[in-house]
This record gives sequence, structure tokens and C-alpha cells, in this order.
Amino acid sequence: MKLLITGGAGFIGSEIVRQLAPEHDITVLDSMSEQIHGKNWESSYLYQSIRDRCRFILGSVCDFETVRKALEGQEAVIHLAAETGTGQSMYEINHYNETNIMGTSNLLQAISLMGESSMVRKIILSSSRSVYGEGRYVCPRCGDVYPGSRSREKLMQGDFNLYCPVCGAKVAPAATQEDSRLRPSSLYAFTKQAQESMLQTMCPALGVDLTIFRFQNVYGAGQSLNNPYTGILSIFSSLLLAGKDVNVFEDGLESRDFIHVSDVAKAVIRSLDCEESNGEVINLGSGEDTSVLEVACLLKKIYGSRSEIHVTGDFRIGDIAHNKADIRKARRILDFYPSVGLEEGLTSFCAWVLKQKRDLNTYEQSLQEMEDTGMFIRKNGK
Repeated sequence: MKLLITGGAGFIGSEIVRQLAPEHDITVLDSMSEQIHGKNWESSYLYQSIRDRCRFILGSVCDFETVRKALEGQEAVIHLAAETGTGQSMYEINHYNETNIMGTSNLLQAISLMGESSMVRKIILSSSRSVYGEGRYVCPRCGDVYPGSRSREKLMQGDFNLYCPVCGAKVAPAATQEDSRLRPSSLYAFTKQAQESMLQTMCPALGVDLTIFRFQNVYGAGQSLNNPYTGILSIFSSLLLAGKDVNVFEDGLESRDFIHVSDVAKAVIRSLDCEESNGEVINLGSGEDTSVLEVACLLKKIYGSRSEIHVTGDFRIGDIAHNKADIRKARRILDFYPSVGLEEGLTSFCAWVLKQKRDLNTYEQSLQEMEDTGMFIRKNGK
């Protein structure tokens, strides 16, 4: 298969390339963002891991002509190229819209203009669980409900819970299914929903099959250690190894569904020639939730760090409280069963981190940027 992977030199894309090569003819289109790859991208871990496994095009999905040329002769597209920082999206609004929405628009426009000469038969989109917003909760009185975003006022009071939008009772988190209500709570999430909608509208008209994956919190070797807007594992690792205290936001009980990058790549690859996945939206996660405080403590144990872990009550606007995927559809359609447990995955991740260079300055700068725009609140004012 001749395959184009946009954002293919990124964290998830590079793992897909490694697993696919050399059985397929792979082209990677990537802008090599400094936020992900650093200033010298040619020497970066991610680029080095794919350089001999694919045809590489340095360019952006925001450049229509670059996208058009990259699509020539391709039979399938795995569309990963996107800006991914939830907090950053709340003030870099134009940039996120241009990359995520217009980048996807360029892809569709190019296929459309190619007409019958287009060989593209399938597009796979990497979407995000963020499109659900807070996701599905269970109210003791009303059953399944979908709360809206938590208010700044409640968060300032140290109340990080969710409440029933019907009766006001405190609700409990539940696994979110693919047919759950979509309620994006960040600009990033809005752009991912827009990507989904554009492809669901245009792919049938273009005669192109489509599979949409909603990724949970993907982690593993290759995850950017210098991008302060994504990846709490990378942020915590850098702090712990520098002997600095770790600031766990909110009450520390906020939870996430962590899925290893190798499991994500396997599922995406399996969908390439799985007809049953055509037209489907599929959650990819572990189906398990782990609190952020638990993760911080586990990392501290693995590294043997003497850093202190503080639950501070600080918070970011746009962050969700809890996160767990219902993955029954992935099991049914793709026979998907995560093979890497969290402790095993974190242990191998930590071993990789110890060999990498880390820059704490970018993290501090990101917090200051978010604070300056009112998107990050320090409860103690420090």
C-alpha cells in the first residue's frame, strides 16, 4: 500500500511508521515543529527513528500545494498532523484553527481537485477524547448525564466535582462511549470535532472510506519532553529528575486513561484493511482510569526521586476532571486488547527518558503564558 502519514514524524506517527515499514510504501509529511522536535530536528529522536523507513517531506498541512503533491499516488492517508495543547489552544486560537481545521480542509480540497486521478481510498483520522468534554457521568437520580464545563467560580472555591445538569446532585464518572454527547471544553477539542465533521461530510461525497479514532492519553518512548503543553508524564519526569517539586493541579484526584503508543499504533494499522472499521468512530484507550496523583507517585518511585509532590489546587481553564474510555467497539471491530500495562509502560518510558535531554525552562514559560492570559490560576498566588 502507498500510504501518506501527515504528522508522521511525531510521537504517534513515528511509532506507526516503525511498525508498518518495510511492508508498505510510506510517505511522511511533517513540519517538524520546534515545540515537538527541538531546534535541530534532523538530530531528534523521532526523526532519526523513521529517516530510513519512509520518504520524508518537510512541509506543513497548511500549505495547500505541499499537501497536493504529497497526495499524488497515495492509496490511504493517516491524518495525524495537528496542534495538540489543550491549554495553549485557549489563547493561540488562530494557529490552532489554521493547523487543525484548515490543514484538514487542504487535504480534502486536494483530493477533490484530483478527481478521478486520486488513488486515495481511505482516510484515518486521529481525533481525541477531548471532543466529549467532561464525558459521561452517572447521577444517582437522573442516570446518565453529560455535565458542562466546570465554572471558574467553583474551581476557585476548590470544588473540582461535577454536578448533574438536571437536578444538581453530585455525579460519578463513567466510561464514555462513542455515541456520548459531544461537548468540547477547549479550542483544541473544538478543532478536533470540526475535523471529524468535515471528514464525515466530505469523505462519502469523494468516495473515500473513513475511520475516526478518539485517542485517550497516549504515552511512551518518543513523547516530547520539551513540549510543555501536552504530556503530564514528560512534565513530571523532567521535574522529578531535576530534583524539583511536582505541582499536581486541582485535588490530585482528576483521572486519565493512559494507553501505550505501541497499542495505539497497532490498532490504527489494523484498521487500514479492516472494512468493518469503515465509517466508524472508535475510542482507543486502556479502559482504565488512573488519578494524576497516582501517576506522579508511581513516577517518583520508578525514578527514585527525592522531589516532593504537592497537591496545590492550581488549575487550568479547559481541563477536564476525569477521563475513561469505553473500548468495547475497538474490541469488537479490531480485536483490540491493550497489551502494555501502565506500570510496565511507565517503567520502559522512564528508562528512555533517562537517556534524553530535558529542558525545564519551556514548562515554566508555558505556565507563565497561560497565567498571563487568565487560563492558568495559581490558588496561592505564587
